[in-house]
Amino acid sequence: MGPDGIVARVADTQTVLIQVHGPDRPGITSSLMATLGRLGAAIDDVEQVVVRGHLMLSLVVDLPAGVPLDTLAAIDGHPELLVQVGPANPTPTERRLGVIVTVIASSVPADVREGARELAPADLGAVADAIASSGGNIDRIIRLSRYPVYSYELVVLDAPVDELRAELLGAASARSIDIAIQPDGIGRRSQRLVVLDVDSTLIQHEVIELLADEAGCHAEVAAITARAMAGELDFEDSLRARVALLAGLPTEALAKALARMEPTPGARTFIRTLRRMGFRVAIVSGGFTYFTDHLQADFGIDHAFANELEIVDGRLTGRVTGAVIDRRRKAEILELVAEREGIPLSQTVAVGDGANDLDMLARAGLGIAFNAKPVVAAAADTALSVPYLDAILFLLGVREDEVEVDPSS
Repeated sequence: MGPDGIVARVADTQTVLIQVHGPDRPGITSSLMATLGRLGAAIDDVEQVVVRGHLMLSLVVDLPAGVPLDTLAAIDGHPELLVQVGPANPTPTERRLGVIVTVIASSVPADVREGARELAPADLGAVADAIASSGGNIDRIIRLSRYPVYSYELVVLDAPVDELRAELLGAASARSIDIAIQPDGIGRRSQRLVVLDVDSTLIQHEVIELLADEAGCHAEVAAITARAMAGELDFEDSLRARVALLAGLPTEALAKALARMEPTPGARTFIRTLRRMGFRVAIVSGGFTYFTDHLQADFGIDHAFANELEIVDGRLTGRVTGAVIDRRRKAEILELVAEREGIPLSQTVAVGDGANDLDMLARAGLGIAFNAKPVVAAAADTALSVPYLDAILFLLGVREDEVEVDPSS
């Protein structure tokens, strides 16, 4: 033991790399460890992965200098395995934090709610080329999911983040795939808060347009909504103008609109899995409390914020009460909920699709543009174009087999 508590390597040892390949079955690791124990070996490092039942096991060990390497050419009781033994670098490699690159196959267009294409070799090759061009090195690759969303997670070391991001964005655009880049580290795996927009994010609709259908003014409302979400109109002014068109609508129309409201595919699986993982979930909407209150109860969401429609004598007055939840207020609510829950902003995730979400996406530790307008996709940390909300789980490092699937999602 050295003066700093570090175990010193003695001169009469040899450092070797053992690589084991073959069909996986119980007892391989225990047999190998028994052999190493009899030889007086010390283990420096172990990595193992199983791909479709095929084992790939690598170990770096210190052996007494007199032990011949062919002693390890086979594993007792497992003649089917290929074992390769050779010299290894005696200096341990320092574990370095890099960045996490998540690659997700783009689905068919968002208005078609079925099917997806696989990540082709050319897609992954383009990603690898982009990483190499930025000076980065791929340390590890993990498959996260297959059908209907195909995704892989890559750990990349030594790449300047800005250069890596630029190269990967080019590859994503050229190949029509989604690529997310995040710092690696403990914060990514800590408890988090996820704050979701509602209209066209948690649900497939703009609720004000569902109400406009009931009022017979859908075209006028939809035109204003499109301009507001693209950032062409001030959100508060546009909201008040749209709500004014609903004046006189009976409250029964709210229930009719609610009955037509459909969650985004994967929404229930997404929320249920987050809650099982210990995440807190909030929704913040430029829509209306009548709908977010129902969503909060239905999904088991922790916090819900939206605008309040003014109702007098059983009819909408065409006004909202209180302060409007606009772009600035959404970001303030993100901070408020994070403070209430005791979660640092660096461990928050915000998801949205419109210009009204831009400040919230910028303030969160990870801002995700989900099937978003171009101005939002360009500004967010990452953008997803797949039509399944639970694909966001893969950006959080969750694997497909860890997701709690709900058939109704």
